[in-house]
Amino acid sequence: MDFGISTFVTDEGIRPGVLGPALEERGFDSLFLAEHSHIPASRESPYPGGGDLPRIYYRTLDPFVTLAAIAATTSNLLLGTGVALLIQRDLFHTAKEVASLDLISGGRVLFGVGAGWNREEMRNHGTDPRTRGALLDEQLQALKLLWTEDEAEFHGKHVDFDPVFSWPKPVQRPHPPIYIGGESERALERLAKYGDAWLPRPGTSPAEIRRVKSWLAEQGRPDVPATIFGAPARPDDVAALAEAGVDRLSLLLPTLPESETLRKLDEFAAFAGGFR
Repeated sequence: MDFGISTFVTDEGIRPGVLGPALEERGFDSLFLAEHSHIPASRESPYPGGGDLPRIYYRTLDPFVTLAAIAATTSNLLLGTGVALLIQRDLFHTAKEVASLDLISGGRVLFGVGAGWNREEMRNHGTDPRTRGALLDEQLQALKLLWTEDEAEFHGKHVDFDPVFSWPKPVQRPHPPIYIGGESERALERLAKYGDAWLPRPGTSPAEIRRVKSWLAEQGRPDVPATIFGAPARPDDVAALAEAGVDRLSLLLPTLPESETLRKLDEFAAFAGGFR
């Protein structure tokens, strides 16, 4: 099992140019960054974690700008989004941002996407929460065309455009792997149809991992890798998840100042080293 890090990079924590090399030096293979464009001041959508929305959600940096900065100070670290809120993004700008990051990093992007939970945030972008899943499905199909075809066009219910040119193309072929976040029936259908890897949240049991892996095999997708996103460092979980078919554990790094972050990374590196 590989070990990565997932976190919120904010204006109050460690800077990207320091974080990236610190992860590589300690043997972590990947970094997954969260995304929120903003947080509406009036919000009825409940925070999935329960209780008040943590401060980091209000202050997170743009993931692609942050990952580009990290790409410049690292050589091998995989650069992931966990998750990009594609339904709130312009399709063409996103295609260019992901492809540009893949180009400047030498092919290190892991593109994690999810349907999101903050309905007020979605509405501010003009996205109807009721149709966000169908929109995301079409966006993923259209992105693949923009990344792989010289003249791409797509005609769907939610995404529609005549032939266009879009460069650069990603370094990875046919495109950066698309990690589908979520464990719902709808998310798993999306994974089977459009995803290259699965990004379930912590709390997903080994039994559920095995069930989904078996179901994917029945859908003709027997080799879909799985990364647990935002996991706590609990020794009892690691062996069971690895046996169930999890390929990577992405440990949840608290958002802290530089010195405290480096100490926490040392703890995580020692934890991961016990299973290598």
